[in-house]
Amino acid sequence: MRIVIITGLSGSGKSTAVRVLEDEGFFCLDNLPITLFPTFVELVDKSKDKVRDVALVMDIRGRDFLEGYEQVFQQIRDAGHTVEIIFFDATDEVLVRRFSETRRRHPVQESGGSVPEGIHLERELLAGLRRLATLVIDTSELNVHQLKELVSARLKGEEGPAGMTVHLQSFGYRYGIPLESDLVFDVRFLPNPHFVPELKPFPGTDPQVRGFVMEKPATTTFLAKLQDMLDFLLPAYRQEGKSYLTISIGCTGGRHRSVVITEQLRVYFNGRNVQTKITHRDVEKG
Repeated sequence: MRIVIITGLSGSGKSTAVRVLEDEGFFCLDNLPITLFPTFVELVDKSKDKVRDVALVMDIRGRDFLEGYEQVFQQIRDAGHTVEIIFFDATDEVLVRRFSETRRRHPVQESGGSVPEGIHLERELLAGLRRLATLVIDTSELNVHQLKELVSARLKGEEGPAGMTVHLQSFGYRYGIPLESDLVFDVRFLPNPHFVPELKPFPGTDPQVRGFVMEKPATTTFLAKLQDMLDFLLPAYRQEGKSYLTISIGCTGGRHRSVVITEQLRVYFNGRNVQTKITHRDVEKG
């Protein structure tokens, strides 16, 4: 069976994700105690209905979930099933706003404590699970429709011939590092087109801006070293069973240098038969 664990911070979009999985034909169950997980999988596997896609929502509401989940997941894998962990996240500011809008109490909010304190505690409790995640989805800037489309695309396993999809995204440090990043590279050391009057109005996708950044020796050296590292990392990630890798490239505003480097990495990966998706998160903000 393909078993997808939906988990993450409260208010980050898990309920929306479950509805997508139901539409995709998954058998979904919410808040199953971790001790019953192996028994449930065994019963479903032996049922006459031949269920092959199962989704389980496991989060902070079931505190026993935090004890022994690694061993249970490995037990299920040893039985021949695939276990994927999708962790949903969002910035503290966005989560606070969502709780304020819905007027809900945070599930780990201590008596008399605040929502931000509850979010902070939940992050600490789920940190180990986040590190195990097959995929992290940052929902901070996604509306419901965008989140549904994103979850649906990831579930359908849009992988390239090499067995991995790489999501490349540029961003601006002034707007925060993308939470779903697996690898983050800072290119603020490169010469900045922002300070060239005739280049400032144009994004990094413009040939003039690209030429300005790419002609610098520092850019050539950096790309060569980065690509050499990626040549080493990709096979290692594949060996660990990772099918989706998010690489984030950041500059100050996310409009010029990071966009150029991200586009160059697209060319690099396409030349290695790796399917890529590309996002320029902040290119319109500068």
